[in-house]
Amino acid sequence: MSEQSASAAVNIDITRIMEMIPHRYPILLVDRILEFVPNERAVGLKNVTFNEPHFQGHFPRFPVMPGVLIVEAMAQTAAIMVVQTLGKEAEGKLVYFMTIDQARFRKPVVPGDSLHIHVQKTKQRGPVWKFKGEAMVGDTLCAEAEFSAMIMDN
Repeated sequence: MSEQSASAAVNIDITRIMEMIPHRYPILLVDRILEFVPNERAVGLKNVTFNEPHFQGHFPRFPVMPGVLIVEAMAQTAAIMVVQTLGKEAEGKLVYFMTIDQARFRKPVVPGDSLHIHVQKTKQRGPVWKFKGEAMVGDTLCAEAEFSAMIMDN
């Protein structure tokens, strides 16, 4: 196992996630962090279930997870990566969206899917971080986007 692989395998659970970011049900969209490489990348997990409130109105006869929520899950995974990377320095701070570019939705995400959210830092300047995100179900790319966020005091 390479050094990078050893540092990538983590298990940050929902309790720790709620300590790191302020989001709560129904907008908390990351159940667990499966991989983490400080200052580089993270993989989050979202188990998509039919009892989530957006499915009542987002095509009830063919429930599809809204694309904006998939992008939000990418942003939350990135925020967790930022907070975990910065440690104590990030406590009490919020990570805000600044831009969303090149968003593409390739395949619907439906109840029963396990959505793996891959985010990679592409650039950082001061409090501004830029990322590339991909949302996968199995080996299938469902959505992708480039986005930037700023970490700020709460």
